[in-house]
Amino acid sequence: MLSWKVGSVTVSSITEMADVPVPGPAVIPAATADEVLAVGWVRPRFADDEGNVRMRIQALVVCSAGRRIVVDTCLGNDKPRTNPFFAGLQTPFLDDLAGAGFAPGTIDTVVCTHLHVDHVGWNTVLRDGAWVPTFPNARYLLSRVDVEHWSTTPSADGDLFGDSVRPVIDAGLADLVDAPFAVTDEVTLEATPGHSPGHVSVRIRSGGQEAVITGDVMHHPIQCARPAWASAFDSDAAAAEATRRAFLDAHAGTDVLVIGTHFADPVAGYVVRDGDAYRFDDVR
Repeated sequence: MLSWKVGSVTVSSITEMADVPVPGPAVIPAATADEVLAVGWVRPRFADDEGNVRMRIQALVVCSAGRRIVVDTCLGNDKPRTNPFFAGLQTPFLDDLAGAGFAPGTIDTVVCTHLHVDHVGWNTVLRDGAWVPTFPNARYLLSRVDVEHWSTTPSADGDLFGDSVRPVIDAGLADLVDAPFAVTDEVTLEATPGHSPGHVSVRIRSGGQEAVITGDVMHHPIQCARPAWASAFDSDAAAAEATRRAFLDAHAGTDVLVIGTHFADPVAGYVVRDGDAYRFDDVR
């Protein structure tokens, strides 16, 4: 299990799917094999020799001020999805979470950076034919903007709002929040819109150290080198690019640890300037 210390805060990665090589255009349309191979530094960690990109689906557990905060809840089991790669999964995610010391009943906060299929799935589990909250003792912090958008906008992935979001709202466990929003004195949600209307990233500041969990500001480190490359899933590609460029510019050359929600091992690193663009480097 990968984990990082940021002052007194601990961030731990619990993977649902680890470092799967996929054709780049499935995630980033411009990321053809030739274009990926042209960015030499992404191999071998973030791409393979055939030009496929390595992707990870993970939850990040943030321990701060006595709180246990799960950031993004992956795909989930048993979910009916239009993409067969996501449908009817049976993974040991909850066992892995408990094995790492984070049994669902001990989680007091869930943050969804946005309400896409691979960020809300374990919000709920199927029990006796009904979708019920996975984390019964947690408050689910959901972007008000994203809830308002996705409650009325059909998803191409199926009724994920109905099976993974509405049940926690109906159970009275959801707080609809507007960024910036302080989860603890050390953990803050920041607005990073574009990929989804209410997308947020998670800022951690503790003991003079700083980190940020990206969410889907970037799907892959190659977007440091090619910030104009849009995700196939951006709600507003122009806004997402503007947010991404601002993010890269703000963090380049700093000591802020960037934890990429979908980045392959080593997941976390630093943005450095590289000519007219940027590079992602795990060495500081």
